[in-house]
Amino acid sequence: MDRFSTSLLGEAKTLLLSTDGSRFSDGALQEAIFFGQSCSARVVVLHVVKIESESLKSANSFVIRKQQEITPYLEQIRKMARDSGVECDTVVVGSSVPEHAIIEQARLRGADVILMGRHGRAGRLYLMVGSMTAKVIGLGFPMVLVVPSEALITGSHVLVAVDDSPSSRLAVEEAMSLGMCCVTLERLTFVAVAKRQSGLDAARRMVGDICSQGRQKWPHLHFEAVAAVGHPSNIIVRAAEERGVDMIMIGGVNSSPLPRMFTGRVTKEVCGWAHCAVLVVTA
Repeated sequence: MDRFSTSLLGEAKTLLLSTDGSRFSDGALQEAIFFGQSCSARVVVLHVVKIESESLKSANSFVIRKQQEITPYLEQIRKMARDSGVECDTVVVGSSVPEHAIIEQARLRGADVILMGRHGRAGRLYLMVGSMTAKVIGLGFPMVLVVPSEALITGSHVLVAVDDSPSSRLAVEEAMSLGMCCVTLERLTFVAVAKRQSGLDAARRMVGDICSQGRQKWPHLHFEAVAAVGHPSNIIVRAAEERGVDMIMIGGVNSSPLPRMFTGRVTKEVCGWAHCAVLVVTA
């Protein structure tokens, strides 16, 4: 399989990689360079220094010192990008609220997607995804790709978590569009989870209708509908691992007044527990 023919991020032209400089960012860095190649996209590598001092002078000195410490790491990334033929800029900023700085820099630089790493694989605590990653997801940037350090996205099998929110509907649209732009895609699995047995029929209809539409549009792909009752995060993560998917797509946090099967906590739990990369799509 030619991994470099995949385009799971569609027509993204600017990618922002937020890195803390640790090994937990390795997976996100690898995918940023890869997608930079496959999408002919520019990669902006951002390191945010958390400022806790109230003194402007002390804060500036602290940022300068941290910038000097991170420079060899950023130079290594620039070399990787050059060797791969990818345009790459590196940015270091200081902020007392790093998650806001990440969003601001992404918008300022016209990023289509934010890529972030994950601090290990969580047990029952979703914030093990990394408190910073969880906070950024909660701010509702349109697309955030969370990548475990050892993950590899081939684009052959994608699982989409489905509920009745605007963000989930957008995630479904993005997944359906992969049939046109991702030539390595072979399978799409859609999963809906009901909290109670009484909601199972509705969940089945939801994923069944999506798969029927998909088969009509992309007959060369295999579509699978999965509906279950239980804890959404557990079911989504287990379904992804059992099928060996290489990416999960799930709706992000939004302020819709409509009832939803999934909540912001579920999204963060999936990001923290999944064995694979998770693309959070927010309407």
